[in-house]
Amino acid sequence: MFPGVVYALLAGFLGAVASSSAKLSLGADYLKGVCEMGLKTWGREDRIFQLDIESAPCDWLHIPLRLMCGGLLFTCNAVMWTFFAKALRLSSSSAQATVTTTASNFISSAFLGRLIFGETHAALWWVGISLTLSGLLILHGSANRESEPTVAKKNE
Repeated sequence: MFPGVVYALLAGFLGAVASSSAKLSLGADYLKGVCEMGLKTWGREDRIFQLDIESAPCDWLHIPLRLMCGGLLFTCNAVMWTFFAKALRLSSSSAQATVTTTASNFISSAFLGRLIFGETHAALWWVGISLTLSGLLILHGSANRESEPTVAKKNE
């Protein structure tokens, strides 16, 4: 049971990383802004870049960064589905793997959104996610109870 849970948690986290990669590669000019901010803060004492051409490298650098994020999107999705398949195989029920992956994805998405994009969530969002996770835990608990009698019948 434990390895299935670990694979399900990793699958949820990789799903969140994949969605963050998609947001970086297809979203607004976030990567260009990060590039410009990095150039402004890099080498403050020496000021290697002059003010008028300071953002010129960022006009083209964001394109390979977006392509790398797109590659990360497909890689994370492929590994996520592999881990999810392993979680399904190693878990006692498919509901357990699905619920664990979903919960991990929700929580990881919230933390990655805060870490990468500086997103904040209102109290209502946290109430909603708490209710969703509570429902998932109830579903997880009922899936375990349904599988126990089946195991007992097999042993008899």
